[in-house]
Amino acid sequence: MMTTPTPAMSMRGRLKLVSWTFFGTLGCLAVSLTFNWLAFRHQPPDALRLGLLSATVLPIVLAGPLFFYLTMKLRELSIANHRLNDLASSDSLTGCLNRRAFTSLVERQLEAGEGEMPGGALIVVDADRFKAINDRYGHDKGDEALRLIAQAIRSALRKDDAVGRLGGEEFGVYLPHAGRADAAEVAERIRASVADARFAPSGRPHDLSVSVGCVVFDGPKGFRELFTLADERLYAAKRQGRNRVELATVPALAPSISDMLATG
Repeated sequence: MMTTPTPAMSMRGRLKLVSWTFFGTLGCLAVSLTFNWLAFRHQPPDALRLGLLSATVLPIVLAGPLFFYLTMKLRELSIANHRLNDLASSDSLTGCLNRRAFTSLVERQLEAGEGEMPGGALIVVDADRFKAINDRYGHDKGDEALRLIAQAIRSALRKDDAVGRLGGEEFGVYLPHAGRADAAEVAERIRASVADARFAPSGRPHDLSVSVGCVVFDGPKGFRELFTLADERLYAAKRQGRNRVELATVPALAPSISDMLATG
């Protein structure tokens, strides 16, 4: 069975390893010297020197390697936990967030910005006529097409945008703090990037395309509401011929009279 190699340690990691080893050993040395001095201070000078010598040598010989070993094991445990978190939140086929992780991320961001009128956009992307690819070329080639589509979507996004595979051939994209113009630009980039992807199963070129539904919001909204609206725009794009973007804007809710009186 192949094992994943441990990543090379960074300079920061090396400094942390040296610090733990040095200061851990130094602490053991201080405790050992203090204890032996208290134990041998009323003994003859030779006995005191011998006690202090043993209190110096033993911590250096034993504690140094022990702290080094424990620090390395803690690092390996941290890396393993990080990999497990990645596996738990990632879609194994495309490398995107899985549905649960994507939904949780968007919900957290929406909740964090509730009092700040954050705004943003939620996009739902669905591959056009994907069943025909599986039926004609087989599921292995269908998986290859999904990986190409995921790669094309990622290449069209901004730095802080997030993408997840929602299931089957459907993907979700969250654009924090995006206005209508930004959302329309990213959505069109996604559509064009997928259309430009080269998919040639068995050496025969096969055009890929996606339909894109997008909802832009500028006030507090829930994920389920945004997803429903974006999904409606997606199916509007399907009805109008596929390989297109349909976008809708959800305005912020107008403040109530009581809210205006409270702030006035």
